Amino acid sequence: MSKLYLQRHLKSQWNLDDRFAGWTDGPLTKEASEQAKEFAKNLVGEKLDVVYGSVLIRNIQTIIKVLRNADERYPMFMHLDGGKMQKWGKFSGGGNYLPVYVSEKLNERYYGKLQGLNKAETIKKYGEKKVHEWRRSFVKAPPGGESGKDVYERVIPFYKKYIEKDLKSGKNILVVASHNSLRAIVKHLEKIPDEKFSEIELAFGSLTKYEFNGKSYSHLQ
Repeated sequence: MSKLYLQRHLKSQWNLDDRFAGWTDGPLTKEASEQAKEFAKNLVGEKLDVVYGSVLIRNIQTIIKVLRNADERYPMFMHLDGGKMQKWGKFSGGGNYLPVYVSEKLNERYYGKLQGLNKAETIKKYGEKKVHEWRRSFVKAPPGGESGKDVYERVIPFYKKYIEKDLKSGKNILVVASHNSLRAIVKHLEKIPDEKFSEIELAFGSLTKYEFNGKSYSHLQ
């Protein structure tokens, strides 16, 4: 049996400001950085073999700050999106490190023309129902942005190629990512129908645990 841990990143400054962050690359708040030690307690004592995350700085900072308090190994980041960072960033040799693979495939939903806008002001302009659809629906996309289905179709092939492959080899995996990319994974693992996608909610810093027996997943409390 291998284990899968899904952790949503800690709160970023634009989350605090109630803005649509999407693919904009803002850091965590000072308060969130200080809270990392508390969230790390859920991982203390858990055997981790590999970590996956998105390239957004709020996810990378969460990985660094949480692992600093949960695991004595040094997180070594490696890129999976091609280019020289993937080709030249490799290393050989031993060391007390934990491999961390990052890819934009695990990024948040792209909010298009809404990125940077205040959510409350956007609701006043377009209405609560429309904005809720843009944020939570599986099929509705914000203007110029991605729907939940679009996110699902970039996240799940990546998940099957890398993460599930590692799980099948018996490795325990931590995935640190944004809300909608994690919602896509939860939908896939629990076979949640499209119309129930809007009901999937994961709090900042929360940890969701699964056990994998080689064929199916069991949600752990």
